[in-house]
Amino acid sequence: MPEPLDVNTEGLRERNVPTQAPSPDVAKKTVIELNAVEDAKSDRDDHKRTFGRTPDGVVFTVPQTRDMVSQLLSPSEPKNISDIVVLIILALHVSLLWFLPFQSARPILALLFLFWRTCYNLGIGLLLHAQSHQKILIRWATKYKVFVNPKTGKNPHPWLYKFIKRELETKIPRDYRFEEAPIEYNTWLVFRRIVDLILMCDFVSYCSFAIACGKTPIGEVSWMTTLRWSAGVLLVVFNLWVKLDAHRVVKDFAWYWGDFFYLIDQELTFDGVFEMAPHPMYSVGYAGYYGISLMAASYKVLFISIVAHAAQFAFLVWVENPHIERTYNSPPPKRRLSDVDIFTDEKSIYHAGHVNGAPPLASTKQPSPVHNLIGVTNIDLYRTTDVSVIILQVFMFALTVLTPSTNFHRDIFIANAIVWRLWYSVGIGYMLNRQSEKKKWTRHFVKFGESTEEAWRQWKGTYHLSMVLCYASLVAASYKTYRVPPVWTEDMNLLKHVLGFALITLQIWVSVSIYESLGEFGWFYGDFFFDQSPKLTYSGIYRFLNNPERILGLAGVWGAALITGSSAILFIAILSHVLSLAFIQFVERPHMQKLYGRSLRQTSGLSRSIKRSLPPPLRSWQDNVDKVLGETFDFVEDFLDAARPKLAAGVNTFITDTKDLFHKYPARISITRLEPDVAGFNPKDYSLSISADSAPPDPSLKHSTDDPKKTPSRPLTFVYGAPITLSWTAPLNHSKRDWIGLYLVGDNTSREVTTVSSQGRWIATNSGDWEMAHAERGLISSDIKNTRKDSGSSTECFTGEMRFTGDKLWWVQGVFEFRYHHNGKHNVMGISSPFAINIPPFKPACPPSQSSDSSLQIAVENALLPVVRNCLDRDPEIAPAKVDEPFGVKVEREAKYARRVVYAVKAMFGIEFAAEVVRADGCVRNLAWRVVGGWRVLELKYLSQWEGEKENEDTDPVHWMVGQNLRVGNGQREREKERKTASR
Repeated sequence: MPEPLDVNTEGLRERNVPTQAPSPDVAKKTVIELNAVEDAKSDRDDHKRTFGRTPDGVVFTVPQTRDMVSQLLSPSEPKNISDIVVLIILALHVSLLWFLPFQSARPILALLFLFWRTCYNLGIGLLLHAQSHQKILIRWATKYKVFVNPKTGKNPHPWLYKFIKRELETKIPRDYRFEEAPIEYNTWLVFRRIVDLILMCDFVSYCSFAIACGKTPIGEVSWMTTLRWSAGVLLVVFNLWVKLDAHRVVKDFAWYWGDFFYLIDQELTFDGVFEMAPHPMYSVGYAGYYGISLMAASYKVLFISIVAHAAQFAFLVWVENPHIERTYNSPPPKRRLSDVDIFTDEKSIYHAGHVNGAPPLASTKQPSPVHNLIGVTNIDLYRTTDVSVIILQVFMFALTVLTPSTNFHRDIFIANAIVWRLWYSVGIGYMLNRQSEKKKWTRHFVKFGESTEEAWRQWKGTYHLSMVLCYASLVAASYKTYRVPPVWTEDMNLLKHVLGFALITLQIWVSVSIYESLGEFGWFYGDFFFDQSPKLTYSGIYRFLNNPERILGLAGVWGAALITGSSAILFIAILSHVLSLAFIQFVERPHMQKLYGRSLRQTSGLSRSIKRSLPPPLRSWQDNVDKVLGETFDFVEDFLDAARPKLAAGVNTFITDTKDLFHKYPARISITRLEPDVAGFNPKDYSLSISADSAPPDPSLKHSTDDPKKTPSRPLTFVYGAPITLSWTAPLNHSKRDWIGLYLVGDNTSREVTTVSSQGRWIATNSGDWEMAHAERGLISSDIKNTRKDSGSSTECFTGEMRFTGDKLWWVQGVFEFRYHHNGKHNVMGISSPFAINIPPFKPACPPSQSSDSSLQIAVENALLPVVRNCLDRDPEIAPAKVDEPFGVKVEREAKYARRVVYAVKAMFGIEFAAEVVRADGCVRNLAWRVVGGWRVLELKYLSQWEGEKENEDTDPVHWMVGQNLRVGNGQREREKERKTASR
């Protein structure tokens, strides 16, 4: 790799001096190069140096650190004051176990563990979430000058600086100098000391609670006790191995969430435990909790373990995964016109082979990516499949609840479940097999002149309905066979229910993971219908298992059998699993082999990891078993192939006879907050002025007079999504925590106090006084000394400027105002003149019915392009410069952009599209095609509508604004959905 320019790599290697790179991209390339050189030097980790970079491009040496347990408990590791404090707190936890009375020890230790678990998942989670989005820990350290050298005279707490310096340098004797390390790295080191305390107290309090609850069940035989303890010890040992192996791969950097503070760019091999399960530290890494529950033989320990594990998954879903997605899966650069195939022939443009003459969302190689079936959010009551699924489920569950629970009715429900399972596995499997070999399903629809897309839609409906009724019938049968245990503590009834619900949860998670990996296309076996270019990838859950549905895909069925304790449900579980294995072997496997050939992976990540850990004799035995099973399956396939013609002939005879027989016999809460010191400020000293230069002219709005010197009858109007520049004036002694928010006129009943939240649409007047990074986004200048003339006298004042764009704008039409607030509160010191946000309706030169396709197409494109650019924040990485330039990938990832375009198109053209259609079209030209096609189908009479809307140029501006806000107020609930959840 070439040497990055202007980066002193020699200084980094030899003197460990942090170096500022010209840009973050150069810093990234430099770190990759330096780490690659170190990896090539030696295989021993203690001989390697690691290099990292901060978000602003500082490249530095990342010193080696020790893990938490070694630092605290190893006698060879140096100890500091914080280590001693942690050890004392841990000793106090253990002493509670011995000195508390027996009856009070359990609840106190349980509350203590829940406290530390809350500190972990909620406390650390909130800190990391704020650090990920706002860099709040770095901002705190900067604001309070924690790491500023006292020699400069700018550190208000020199004793704290010296204490932290001594604590950190004691623990890291090599490659670390406190004064030279970046503030991000020092902040991370302080943060991990807090994490050490919380994690150690969390574990010790849990073990203390388990010991306090430990017992031997009454009447338990010795072999059961031995088995229980053996299983518990194995789970704890497995848990220990998972943690150690995970730490071997990710090191302290990821163990302590280092990428929330700085980044290390290097190649990591995620082997070992990372091939066994997703997020092993949070999934299988908690197996020890259940092992300790087994050894304690306590349901209290089991339930508190489940609560702790669920909280850890919540931490993963809401804190870690979003940060990982944002940090490591950033969208690629926007495709340029040279990279995209576009239509150049007019005939191909307006006759694209899709409905209504709009651009095709589907082709012979790819189905339409919009209007999906799976998921609650995709339910569409205008779609026959969804209505049928809902009605049939309601009907089935009504029968289940309303019919008596006699043996006769129970047997009917069991038989119903068996029939649906047979249809779902055998019937659907047969149709897929015929589709794979002869395209039988597609040929049926082609016979009637319909497309592959129609065949695909009908297939999805059939499969979806079959799947839903298969599991709905199983739930109904389970309900009929279930009996509430008279005594929960006998016959392991409580444990059966816990394990059963755990298996049901596991199947739901597996199904969600499969859908996330395969999407709608793979979930409905799209490669049986569309001739895609075969490209097989193993991501998501398929990184660990080749066929997760082979074992885990039916875990919930076994859970139902365990909960009900019914032999009939157990039979259904066995039948379901056998049929599922047969489906995989005789339907999926031959098609995958035909389609992907040698690219199919023979051994999954989990199998490979287990094989590596087996001793050689067991590994050889396992290979022999695989060989025997493979030969058996091949024999069965050959037998069925030989018998298929005879079976087909018999079936045809039966069908013919049957046909002959049929021929014979046919509010909202408002909070007012007042600031005591507001009396010392005069609201007349504050003013807000909106820059008219930032408002593009709106031809749809006219003024009451042609004289530019006269005041217009309507307020300043901005085009939908256009940036708004605002200037403010304040006295010299104004608070540095003042802020300006954007509100809909009429939302606030008071002009003295703002009574509603800004919902993130605000900007601080000064930088450096807010912990939230987004508070300063849009700030152009602040505290520029100026002179204000008032009543003939001149007064010195401060002025500033800011620009509201993107999420800080309202993405609806209406009349709005800016409000200047004092000292971080909601006391209003100034209100701007009202202004409007408007979407001009599209007005072609003549009615659409009288326009040619080409002229109307061009007119719609020209009208759409500037509005779409505004909807995409005018960001060159995602906003198109031309009508045939594709949108950036970020539009596909974040639905807010498509929702903005949908609102604008509806206001401009009177046609409402789904957000998925906007993302699927991908450019303004395709979207314009769809608008024109919509006009043709809906036959909209725009001219008559425009003729009926005569504008009164002499309308009072107050009346005009009230009318605008009445129309906007009718959509208030829709706007609430669009508002950002991050409130000020």
